[in-house]
Amino acid sequence: MAAPQVTPTRPEEPIAIPENLDGVAYLYGHPLLNSLSPPLHQTVYNALGLNWTQIPLSSVTGTSATYPPPYTTSPPIEKYLASIKSNPKFVGSSVTMPHKVAIMPHLDDLTEHARQAGACNTIFLRKNAAGETEYVGTNTDCDGIREALTQNAPDPERFRGRPALIIGGGGTARTAIYVMRRWLGSSKIYIVNRDAAEVATILEEDRRRNPDPSAQAPLIHITDPEEAARLEAPAAIVSGIPNYPPKTPEELNARAIIQVFLGTAADAPKQQGVILEMCYHPVPWTEIGQLASIGGWKVILGSEALIWQGLEQARLWTGQDIVGTPGLVQAVKDVVNGSVAERSAKKSSL
Repeated sequence: MAAPQVTPTRPEEPIAIPENLDGVAYLYGHPLLNSLSPPLHQTVYNALGLNWTQIPLSSVTGTSATYPPPYTTSPPIEKYLASIKSNPKFVGSSVTMPHKVAIMPHLDDLTEHARQAGACNTIFLRKNAAGETEYVGTNTDCDGIREALTQNAPDPERFRGRPALIIGGGGTARTAIYVMRRWLGSSKIYIVNRDAAEVATILEEDRRRNPDPSAQAPLIHITDPEEAARLEAPAAIVSGIPNYPPKTPEELNARAIIQVFLGTAADAPKQQGVILEMCYHPVPWTEIGQLASIGGWKVILGSEALIWQGLEQARLWTGQDIVGTPGLVQAVKDVVNGSVAERSAKKSSL
C-alpha cells in the first residue's frame, strides 16, 4: 500500500483533516524537507494494514539564496494544539526543533523521559481516570539513543561503572545524559563543547532537576586537552554536533580534546569503545566518525537512533507490539538506511 497523497500544511492555512485517512499523525517543526520520519512511519502503517499517514506541518519559504536552502516554517503552537485537539483522526505527533521545549507547558502531562531530557519530541493520547483524553509529552529520543548504543555494542555491560562522553551542548546532550545515567550505568559523564555557556546551562538545569549530586553520575565539563589526557577513558560517546570543520579557537580547542579522548591525538593511547554519531545528514560519515574509526572505536550512525525512537513512537500511537511484529523492524531499517545511502550518494556526486 503506497503512502496516501497529502499536501503539507502551510502555516497560514487551517490544518486540514484528510477525508481519505482513518488516522493522522503529524510532524511538527522546521525544517522538515529532509526528514525521514514520514517514510519510517508509513512503513509501519503499511505493515500493520493501517490507513494512516504522517503529515509534515510546514511549508517552504525563502529563495535559492536562503540559507540553509530551502527553509520551512510551521504553524504557531496555539494553532497547532487547537487543531489536533479538534481532529477526531489525530493519533499522535512527532515534535522537532524549534518546538521541543516550548511545547512542554502546553501539554496535559509529561513522562519522566521528557522531564529528565528537558524536551518533548513526541505527543501521544491517553485516557485519564475520568475517561477524558489527555495529550501527553514524552521523549522517545531516549529510547533511540539507548537502543542504538545497546543493540550495536559488542558488550553493553562494559558501559557500567565506566565514564561516558558527550560532545555538544544541545538537546541531544541532555537526552544522552539521562540515558547514560539510567540505562548505561555510567560512573561519570564528561562534556565537551565549544560554547561554555551552553554547558553551564546544562549543569544548572541538572542541579535543579537532581538536587542530590551523590545520587547521579556527576557531569564534568572538560575544557583542556591536558586534563582529558589524565582522565579515565570513556566507554561510550554520544556526539551531537554538526559536521563542520573547526575554525574558531573554541572549536579548535574542543576538537583537540575530542582527539585525546578518541586516541587520535599525538601520543594518545588507542581506545576501544562505542561512539554514536547523531549527525548523519547530509552524509552519514562525519569527521568525528572518521577520527573515531581511526582511533579504534566502533561507530554507530545516528540513523540507528532515529529508527528506534520512531519505533517507540509507533508503539505509543498504534498500541501494537511494533518490535514483535515479524519483519517490521528490518523493513524500517531497510527504508531508513536505503534513504540515507541514497542521499549520501547524491551529495557525493555534486
